[in-house]
Amino acid sequence: MTAEEPYLVQPATGVYAYVQPDGGWCLNNAGFVSDGGRTLLIDTAATERRALALREAVVRAGVPLPRTVVNTHHHGDHTYGNAVFAPEALILGHDNARTEQIAAGHQLELIWPATDFGSVEITPPDLTYSERTTLHIGETEVRVIHPGVAHTTGDSIVFLPRQGIVFTGDLVFAEGTPFLAMGSLTGSLRALELLRSLDAETVVPGHGPLTDPSAYEATERYLRYVADLARECRAKGLSPLEAARRADLGEFAAWRESERLVANLHRAYAELAGEPEGAPLNILAVLQDMTEMNGGTPILCHA
Repeated sequence: MTAEEPYLVQPATGVYAYVQPDGGWCLNNAGFVSDGGRTLLIDTAATERRALALREAVVRAGVPLPRTVVNTHHHGDHTYGNAVFAPEALILGHDNARTEQIAAGHQLELIWPATDFGSVEITPPDLTYSERTTLHIGETEVRVIHPGVAHTTGDSIVFLPRQGIVFTGDLVFAEGTPFLAMGSLTGSLRALELLRSLDAETVVPGHGPLTDPSAYEATERYLRYVADLARECRAKGLSPLEAARRADLGEFAAWRESERLVANLHRAYAELAGEPEGAPLNILAVLQDMTEMNGGTPILCHA
């Protein structure tokens, strides 16, 4: 196995995390739960090729292909592969995740036209929920919980209470920078409190290697840093880009995708201006500012 190849981690009997290094743009994690008779899949992948590789990983694990897919949110790196598993699998997601996925359409192809996404059929959730729902895979209880507006307006946490394992979706980026452009800074802090309350020992982040609850503390420190920076720089009349360029990231400088700071400042500024959590930003302007932060080089899809 090379460092670039996806790999499986089995933190408990019948529970698998599918990790795609290096966890950068479009390289998300997925996972699956099986009792040997039925399988539930958590998220898919950004490209047809990678979704087919995930499908093969399920087969190699010796468990049936999934009858249910849970999407932790609508972003294409987590949902573009839905069609590889449908119609045999029912797709489950939050009410807003369905709405957002339909609205986003083939957004990733517009952002990264040079990437070979393959044949992607947008396949939104067939079944949606509003606050929480519970599935049972044999004796394994799978709780699907909406934390409110956080990374997006339609996030889902997938929690296995008996095993003490939580799949956070993009509420946590292990060794990577959070991304709030389509969600809420304030809501993300609330979501971390919810994650803490679950008291899981094993944390499967949306991107990056498996971790533990210490990831919540690191994420919170970053979010509070962004909030403080936004208050200070907005009061001085600085734009989000100007604020980001002057910022000293300190302990967060080594995290992947540091250019997301400017996107997160756009969100923090909007909330300081009284905009509702999750209110749409001008994503093209946000992407342009991230390109500027990236030295004028467009951000790259790693898939």
